[in-house]
Amino acid sequence: MIRIPSRVVVASVLSLGALGSASACGALSQVKAQAPAPSHSAGPSPTAPASPQSSQSPQSPSLTEAQAQAALVTENDLGEPWAPTQGAATWRDGVLKATAEAADCRKLLDALYTDDLFGAARGTRAVIGLDDAMDQAQLRYQVLALNPADVDRTLAWLGSLPQTCGSFSAVTDHGVAEGVQVSTAELPEVGDARQGLRVTFTGRTAEGEQLLLTLDVAVVRVGDDTIALTHGGPGYVSSDATQAFVQVGVQRLADVRKQARLRV
Repeated sequence: MIRIPSRVVVASVLSLGALGSASACGALSQVKAQAPAPSHSAGPSPTAPASPQSSQSPQSPSLTEAQAQAALVTENDLGEPWAPTQGAATWRDGVLKATAEAADCRKLLDALYTDDLFGAARGTRAVIGLDDAMDQAQLRYQVLALNPADVDRTLAWLGSLPQTCGSFSAVTDHGVAEGVQVSTAELPEVGDARQGLRVTFTGRTAEGEQLLLTLDVAVVRVGDDTIALTHGGPGYVSSDATQAFVQVGVQRLADVRKQARLRV
């Protein structure tokens, strides 16, 4: 049985008052039970009516830098063993710094390595990196206020990747060949539009050791605001934990927006 690092995700939900006391396994089950049914849909089109689950109206003022920082999920939410990052994980340079023949696949690898899915899109951005030293996992979490049309284009591109880059070969900067699998990942039906991916890297390292790295990618647009995260590590990372990160993050963003409205 693969150990699931979601034991720490429960702390974040508890800190937001979503649950009472419960065991780690039981609490995570409650999180999943309370969440709407997962979906990998990129959500309604820009012309469709806003989702009733949207946490803000289209007239909300732009997210400020301070609000974006306040909306970040931190180590205080996740609890042990999550801690502020000590820098880029060793597997980031060793695995993600790679190239592929197809343009879309190269673009994906570049976006994963730089942790920037939105390219030149401009707007408010806040980012935090957290490490789970026990699992050698790393969470990169962002809160952004970008043009919704730019975000929707990114969502559409992410949604196309399981078809255009479902399985491809890549070569790292160290000359090591690796196989890459891209599949759709389910996300809770929160926000107005969303897309999740699971990217799996396999092969052998330069030292001949077997390589298996899993990276979950999630982007959720909530009105004019967006959360984006990557959650990765050696072996298989917990998809339940990734979904809980999304659920907690959208609630945190909604709370920050609500506090701002109350101050007006």
